[in-house]
Amino acid sequence: MPKTDPKVLLRKASDYLKAHPEEIARAVRGALGLRLGVPIDALRYLAREFDGGKKAPRDVVLEAAPPGLRASMTVDVMKTPLRVSLVVFVEELDVQPEAVLIGLRIADLKLDVLSEEDSPLAGLLRSGALDLSKPGNLVNIMPKRPAALVAASDDRVTLDLMKVRKIAANPAVSRTLRIMTPVLGVRALKTKDDHLDLHLRATPAGFRAALEAMRQQEAERDPSGTEREVV
Repeated sequence: MPKTDPKVLLRKASDYLKAHPEEIARAVRGALGLRLGVPIDALRYLAREFDGGKKAPRDVVLEAAPPGLRASMTVDVMKTPLRVSLVVFVEELDVQPEAVLIGLRIADLKLDVLSEEDSPLAGLLRSGALDLSKPGNLVNIMPKRPAALVAASDDRVTLDLMKVRKIAANPAVSRTLRIMTPVLGVRALKTKDDHLDLHLRATPAGFRAALEAMRQQEAERDPSGTEREVV
């Protein structure tokens, strides 16, 4: 997967804000209302940057379908090239230090075979044997289940990002969750006005727990400033 230069990202963001100064006012209003918004244009840019990777989706198209996000892309699944389109709705968000659960509802799933070659998957899709109205059931029969997958049934899929080894093993992620979750929760993630908005919830009563988490992490650090491994 190609790596994007942070300096390039910063320059692109600066150019975007110059062309769209209204984004600054929207960001200020959002911050006052505990809402963090990202223009879907930013997601489109990242999709273009990572397009072309060996296993990455290609020709990604993203559109707001409030409150969900419509996406289409070209992927290779079980040696079968497919054009996939779907609408994703985030219906559950539960962020805790031990788990980051995301409940998704998937609608309007379409899988178009892009090759004339025969494969078991292509045959199933062309015959209409697969029920695309229940994508969760299809996820359950995938030969290689994603590490983050917790449950899948009918049109719903539940993920736990902390099941991904690289995320769970990242000390910065663990530190941030332990400090922030007592005072700041996540209410919703949805689209509006071609933006993806993260709606937050403040919990002032958790301020003491956040301070305690900060003190505990300071106590766990070596004199060198690095965190000691907790057994």
